[in-house]
Amino acid sequence: MRSYLDFEKPVAELEAKIEELRKVSDTGDAVSIGEDVARLETKAAQALKELYAALTPWQKTQVARHPQRPHCVDYIAKLITDFVPLAGDRKFGEDAAIIGGFGRFRGASVCVMGHEKGSDTESRIKHNFGMARPEGYRKAVRLMEMADRFEIPVISLIDTAGAYPGIGAEERGQAEAIARSTDMCLGLGVPNVALVVGEGGSGGAIAIATANRVLMLEHSIYSVISPEGAASILWRDTTKAQEAATNMKITAQDMLRFGVIDQIIPEPMGGAHRDPAATVTAAGQAIEQALAGFAGMDRDAVRRSRREKFLALGRTLG
Repeated sequence: MRSYLDFEKPVAELEAKIEELRKVSDTGDAVSIGEDVARLETKAAQALKELYAALTPWQKTQVARHPQRPHCVDYIAKLITDFVPLAGDRKFGEDAAIIGGFGRFRGASVCVMGHEKGSDTESRIKHNFGMARPEGYRKAVRLMEMADRFEIPVISLIDTAGAYPGIGAEERGQAEAIARSTDMCLGLGVPNVALVVGEGGSGGAIAIATANRVLMLEHSIYSVISPEGAASILWRDTTKAQEAATNMKITAQDMLRFGVIDQIIPEPMGGAHRDPAATVTAAGQAIEQALAGFAGMDRDAVRRSRREKFLALGRTLG
């Protein structure tokens, strides 16, 4: 069953009417209602188009967090063949908030890792809602070290509200783990491509998103803190999250304008959750093109390209 966001209420009402008419038609209790259904479908599609053409930053935040949006496991299942997951950081334990391993993408070997939020209550608890602990980032470092040693490109899928802020995580060196993972990203001699598929939150995202090419889905967000967190700090009032989202400039369009990301990947009308298969296909094509741009480059050139990209951030802004 499709889940609707608050601002999608007009579309939800139209699609509910369409479903009711179809059920009546199936029972044979009414004359042909094909024209009525077609008219309502056109009206619903137009309403959806108008809504998504003018989304506010807060509405984009809601879309980025939609429970039916494709997650890391969905991208891996459809884009990566012969995937072999690896677990544990060889220091403390396993963290299911970050999934990682090796497989083949378009026939070539790749290392792939990403935040997994989970799709139901049980899996969300298992994956800690995509909020990684230190062992998650140390696992990411372990994977990147292996990829670098065997000259295998790295693909990162970003979808987290931020690193887990619990006491245990802080005791085990959360900040240090994030810093070392970011440093590992910067030092890779192989190309790495990061894709923000939902939320890109704070250092928890940057730890595996410091890449040669950073891509974002059209309705994803990327920020130093969640809108709720910013509202809590600035105004001590989480109800001002909508205002915070607007002022923080967190949308993919903002990020491209600022030069923080390299490309926006269009989503199906109504968001990625309306057509996950098409979204994953488009993402795969964009990742393939991004990796192709580094074909034939030596390790020093790959590092230099990444270094220059991040050193250039902010230089063109007035």
